[in-house]
Amino acid sequence: MSKTITISPITRIEGHAKVTIHLDDEGKVTGSYFHVTQYRGFEKFCEGRMFFEMPQITERICGICPVSHHLASAKAGDALIGVKPPKPALMLRELMHMGQIVQSHSLHFFYLASPDLLLGFDASLKVRNIAGVCQEKPKMALRGIKLRKYGQQIIERLGEKRVHPNFAVPGGVNKALSVDDKTAMLADIDEMIVYAQDGIEFIKNWLEKNRDFAEEFASFGTGYMGLVNDGDALELYDGTVKLIGQDGDLLERFDGSDYLDYVGEHVENWSYLKYPFYKKMGWPDGVYRVGPLGRLNVSKKINTALANEELKNFKALAKGPVEGSLYYHYARLIETLYCLERIKQLLHDPEIMSNDIRAESNDLTGMGTGTIEAPRGTLFHHYWCDETGKIAKVNLVIATGHNNWGISKAVDNVAKKFVDGKNLKEGMLNRVEAAIRCYDPCLSCSTHAIGQMPLVIKLIDKNGNVLNSIRRY
Repeated sequence: MSKTITISPITRIEGHAKVTIHLDDEGKVTGSYFHVTQYRGFEKFCEGRMFFEMPQITERICGICPVSHHLASAKAGDALIGVKPPKPALMLRELMHMGQIVQSHSLHFFYLASPDLLLGFDASLKVRNIAGVCQEKPKMALRGIKLRKYGQQIIERLGEKRVHPNFAVPGGVNKALSVDDKTAMLADIDEMIVYAQDGIEFIKNWLEKNRDFAEEFASFGTGYMGLVNDGDALELYDGTVKLIGQDGDLLERFDGSDYLDYVGEHVENWSYLKYPFYKKMGWPDGVYRVGPLGRLNVSKKINTALANEELKNFKALAKGPVEGSLYYHYARLIETLYCLERIKQLLHDPEIMSNDIRAESNDLTGMGTGTIEAPRGTLFHHYWCDETGKIAKVNLVIATGHNNWGISKAVDNVAKKFVDGKNLKEGMLNRVEAAIRCYDPCLSCSTHAIGQMPLVIKLIDKNGNVLNSIRRY
């Protein structure tokens, strides 16, 4: 007599999803599934719009990582008109991108992930949230809030708004950096670097104290993908796509514009989100992971001093790639530190103050691809247009999509280890949700909910009888 536990919606993530956990007669988990319950319509309703509108349209895909879509779209626009933006424009785009990753990573770690780590996976729902973190560790919570605010203010100073900015255009950007904005950004940078370092010390200490748990919690082998630049250094704005196998050996190195030669997409009937994979190895052997863990696994160095030292500590955790999903949190904070150091580098470069910020062209190539590292992983925007510049076709491969298999595997792994259907407790199910949170999935790209969304978890037998129920408001 099989039974099913449903967790819906998943909490403390961006967007809406559910998990179904299937039990046998003894209450043991036989299989678990991660369902993305939203439909993405952007690819279709962008058809017929002009290509130069796309940076403003596609950033509406998300309110958490709009800058990623904004910049990837602008990069696709660069390719459509066949130009490379002037260096100052590229620096300003990267500056906005660094600000976005700081705010996004800070939001996830301090607001969404830290309650589990700081307060415990079995802590009462009344305290296992950002309010509980503020009570338990007010200094750490405040620093997380300030880090996010700092990243948001960079976006606002460059693009006029913290969410859905107006800044990048095909060929460059639409505004030069002012002296006042540069001064304001530099004023707090050293303080923010200290905050990031303190966050790193917290997660390192937690992982060390809980090493056995961390190394077996949703830990499994996959390939890894991310952008790198010269010397295989971590790259977040513009670089070469690097893909390694489970053993850490190089599988491919390719330009993002050639992604269709290497990335295929598998479909399962329980999810609207596709499952990308490496074509040469096929499905499912060619699955890989992206995002902070993927990027640090494919990188050999980081071109800022403090973050590079932390990368060395990260690499020392394993002989090959670091596999445990909980180590995404450590990697996320190392990237936050890198972005802050990179902001400082960019602002101290005199060339960033130049007014040479846009290249123009009257030509159209007919097709353009933009590739960037969103906070959650590698993002591809691919547009085709007609001779008038009107969009004929759009293909978007989002970061969370690359991680879809990894998230599903993490859910199944943790459910089988921790969920006991005969003795169901909320903390067991929270561990399943925590496995998803490691990846910081962004599923809010097409639908939005208004109002209260209670979570009710019911254990039901095959006749529809409720055996157990947990309600969360």
